[in-house]
Amino acid sequence: MTFEIETVKGFQDFLPEEALKREAVKAVITKWFKLYGFLPIETPIVEFDELMKSSPNESIEDEAISDRFRLKDRGNRDLGLRYEFTFQLSRILKQNPNIRFPFKRYQIGEVFRDEPVSSKRFRQFTQCDADILGDTTTNADAEILSLFSDILKELKIKNEIQINNKKLLTSIIESVQISQIGNLMREIDKIDKLGIDIVKANLRKYATANQIITLFRIFEKDIKFFKENAFQGVEELEQLMEVCKQYKIKVNFNPFLVRGLGYYTGNIFEFTVPGERSSIAAGGRYDKTVGKYLPREIPAVGASFGLERVTSLAEIKIEPTPKALLLSISQDEETASLAQKLRKSEISCSVLSTKPGKALEYANSVKIPFVIFIGQEEIQKKKFKIKNMESGKETLVTEKQLIKMLSN
Repeated sequence: MTFEIETVKGFQDFLPEEALKREAVKAVITKWFKLYGFLPIETPIVEFDELMKSSPNESIEDEAISDRFRLKDRGNRDLGLRYEFTFQLSRILKQNPNIRFPFKRYQIGEVFRDEPVSSKRFRQFTQCDADILGDTTTNADAEILSLFSDILKELKIKNEIQINNKKLLTSIIESVQISQIGNLMREIDKIDKLGIDIVKANLRKYATANQIITLFRIFEKDIKFFKENAFQGVEELEQLMEVCKQYKIKVNFNPFLVRGLGYYTGNIFEFTVPGERSSIAAGGRYDKTVGKYLPREIPAVGASFGLERVTSLAEIKIEPTPKALLLSISQDEETASLAQKLRKSEISCSVLSTKPGKALEYANSVKIPFVIFIGQEEIQKKKFKIKNMESGKETLVTEKQLIKMLSN
């Protein structure tokens, strides 16, 4: 049997051009995480499988949990690859009882899910998380929305923010006496994919025709209706809308929005691209999760997005790397000296000792914008010939002029 050399299904490589864009996007994300006062943490990729399971009191297991990768080590211990970061916070808080609240943390790293793959869905992806633990106020929810809005704005990604509340959604379903709330939410969550008519038909497994008609009539109501009729969760939504005005963030109430069935407890939100069904980022409040190994409940709110999705949408300037190619024409010592000076000035460069024609061909092929020729004539004149590969223009410059030119 012949073994074919190929990438494992659901995993991917990122060659220099795409990898450089990912790095640039990640730098923007990290910058804003820090500007909002979030601190970085890093956690292991491998955890005990028991830690990753749903709690026994959770009636609904999230798909991400059921799709986790399972493995065993040499000691036959049940382990797995992390499918997200939030469950690891429960362990961290248990092991580090002196963490002060509110605790604002961010994490960027690889997560793994053994789920069906598609052109936009992979089994390994880079997740970017920001969470605020220990703050019960709606201000924390708005901080998360503002943070992600600023990131997407800098990356020039047009987006809309959809918000809902898990308590309100539950209260709406209960108002028409439907008992299988979890199953109903799971079907409603498919509206964007299947369309409202198919979802209504699927709901007949859990509700009568009259219940479904009444349910969707209620979904059409505005916030005022829910407040006047004392639906749970509406006050939290109103508070969030009010605080978002202070941040100058526009949010849209979407009663059909469903996130993390066995996970979120209050406000939930999603960033979407106008005219598209899939989300860019999502999150919400999950007050009953991170404190589950402690004798108390710890309020928490957060959001995340996949780096791959954001990178595919981002409009960002990528600095060429390397910026210059130093061509040594039998002047290796002088070339090495100049390379060190450029690098100390934070100018990326590569060194090559070959024929000029081959050097120029190489620079073109890997998109290096400048080629610097270092030969005996340049050393004698104490000037270097620099060629702009885009315009074809060649200029003689001093070392000082060269550094200034490449620093711009």
